[in-house]
Amino acid sequence: FRSNPYQADLLRDGVRRYLQLPADRTVLILHAKVAQKSYGNEKRFFCPPPCVYLSGPGWKLKQEQIKGRAVGEDGSRVCGYMGLDSMGSSLAETQKLTFEEQADARGFGCAKALYISDTDKRKHFRLVLKLFFSNGQEIGTFHSKLIKVISKPSQKKQSLKNTDLCISSGSKVSLFNRLRSQTVSTRYLSVEGGAFVASARQWAAFTLHLGKEPRGAAPCRPRARSRPQRPLRSRPGAPGANPPARQIIRKVSKQCAMLDVDEPISQLHKCAFQLQGSDRMYLCLSTEKVIQFQASPCPKEANRELLNDGSCWTIIGTETVEYTFSESLACAREPVSPVPLITALQLTGGGDVAMLEVQGEYFHTHLKVWFGDVEAETMFRSPKSLVCVVPDVSAFGSDWRWLRYPITVPLLLIRDDGLIYSSSFTFTYTPE
Repeated sequence: FRSNPYQADLLRDGVRRYLQLPADRTVLILHAKVAQKSYGNEKRFFCPPPCVYLSGPGWKLKQEQIKGRAVGEDGSRVCGYMGLDSMGSSLAETQKLTFEEQADARGFGCAKALYISDTDKRKHFRLVLKLFFSNGQEIGTFHSKLIKVISKPSQKKQSLKNTDLCISSGSKVSLFNRLRSQTVSTRYLSVEGGAFVASARQWAAFTLHLGKEPRGAAPCRPRARSRPQRPLRSRPGAPGANPPARQIIRKVSKQCAMLDVDEPISQLHKCAFQLQGSDRMYLCLSTEKVIQFQASPCPKEANRELLNDGSCWTIIGTETVEYTFSESLACAREPVSPVPLITALQLTGGGDVAMLEVQGEYFHTHLKVWFGDVEAETMFRSPKSLVCVVPDVSAFGSDWRWLRYPITVPLLLIRDDGLIYSSSFTFTYTPE
């Protein structure tokens, strides 16, 4: 696709048009960091259920193309299957996903009935998502991040070194409530219009931030603890919105908030969230709404407060992985996967011999690194590493060399059939 200068100019023009008006398609997978193993004939469905969001203008454009070619029944609906990565292609062991359009125009689907049995002896696994259009055309295969298998919530006091189980400041979490331990009553904390809401299907990934110590308290240490003067500020990750309040996270035991516990919060522990500065007011599930509940002092123990069922939340760490691609330059006949993910950049050398190592996952020999609309000479090192020669700044136009301010360009990966993979990474040229 770079066989002569004429084609090279056409390709560069196409990249410029893409950069001005990206027609991206994005697949976002949300899932828990840990999964509880099922035993015997029981099925412990993953909680919260793995969710998939489809976003970006490229979906509508692709669907319009398919409709234009279709004869008879519309074949442009997106459908998919999700399962565990050891299941192979057996659809009997996977769950079918149907996508419904949300108010924000994103497609949403969730796999509510996935589980891992005790016959599966792995310590970790990934989820596999296969997407198709309803006309049978394959879109691609997408993987979750690693999920740790646990037998049950740990009752031991956790060490911060146990990063798999500890929930620390900056972690993304999901919160769910299960009245009287009944699975059918499970409700997930989410956000709508800037307020907390409860949902039986959709959940938000909240980021917990360690707040400042109140005046007169001990210095703050960077760890997430259920301690009276150690508020954790929660704000949603994906989907995003602003939370109503700053809160103090407290560990729960036998339906009591413990006011003097000084230890890290662990996966699937019961927690309560007190509104900072309030008179024992806690975040509480009431039917389908989230309200405030006032706890009462424990008559026997001064360092505990009595809660109701709705104020006891289960906390679990979550992961998100996002795949973005565009067919702006070509109508790809092959599936878009594997979709490369860039995680870090490493610059070596300088001047005319600057080299950039692009680190990440799912790289292959058919990828080229682009600095904006300029292709770089690219070498494949491994599925986790690409190395490229940094183009001279003059490649962006003769006037650029004499500019006296930094120039930042987006980094793209382009497959040799013209498929574009955008990223959140950029490269900045700094004047000497």
